[in-house]
Amino acid sequence: MPILNKDMTLCISLSARPSNNGTRFHNHLYGQLDLNWIYKAFAPTDLALAIAGMRGLGIRGCAVSMPFKEDVIALVDELDTSALAIDSVNTIVNNNGRLTAYNTDYTAIEVLLAAHAIPLESTVQVKGSGGMAKATVAALRDAGFTKVTIIARNELAGMALASQYGFAWSPEDSGETADLIINVTPIGMAGGAGEDELSFSKASIEAAAVVFDVVALPAETPLVRAARAAGKPVITGAEVATIQALEQFVLYTGIRPTPDQVAEAERITRSDS
Repeated sequence: MPILNKDMTLCISLSARPSNNGTRFHNHLYGQLDLNWIYKAFAPTDLALAIAGMRGLGIRGCAVSMPFKEDVIALVDELDTSALAIDSVNTIVNNNGRLTAYNTDYTAIEVLLAAHAIPLESTVQVKGSGGMAKATVAALRDAGFTKVTIIARNELAGMALASQYGFAWSPEDSGETADLIINVTPIGMAGGAGEDELSFSKASIEAAAVVFDVVALPAETPLVRAARAAGKPVITGAEVATIQALEQFVLYTGIRPTPDQVAEAERITRSDS
């Protein structure tokens, strides 16, 4: 990493519980590509002021994590179609003071569903109704999945999300199981109240053909560990994080690293997770 200097380009992330994943990933690639850039994670106490600071200080890019993915919409100038389609933002790019919002979470989910060749006739349960849930549900719909149930305690948000995409809604686990279970809640996230909890029951895990947890920190969440112990194929939040971070990197810099460079950045990111 170059010595801090006045010409350095700054990118940031905003999250209620920041991690070093993004800082490791982006800063490693900046170094590999000899870019005079730096990336720093923040936990904003005032979202509006944080976004105003991005605009006023000329911060080039901003990654947006839970719980800010929807609230940030009112603070930007323009929504790219990737964010507009699902009313959720995870990336902001600053072009001379004009802030454009994107969603690369959708791309990551889309890529992983295809890579794991999950049959479209599979039954699916998605637990959660926030911004990441919107990206996940939209990717499922666009991929051709039809037997999807949204599990969300928030009746208003859960029913609205299910209705928008033509899926079913349930306020809580009904005891029914599914071929693909996806956690898009903060349950299992390091530092949270539910960091040691399972987002799905053991019965649901045993019955599933594939288990997917979008929580990226830690890489091995309680759900992922339980699924591996049950011999189930898993898709991890760490995989989601790598793909969405790569697409953010391209939006910020205009440069697409090679697959080998991305693999090394991913290894660096996970080495101390």
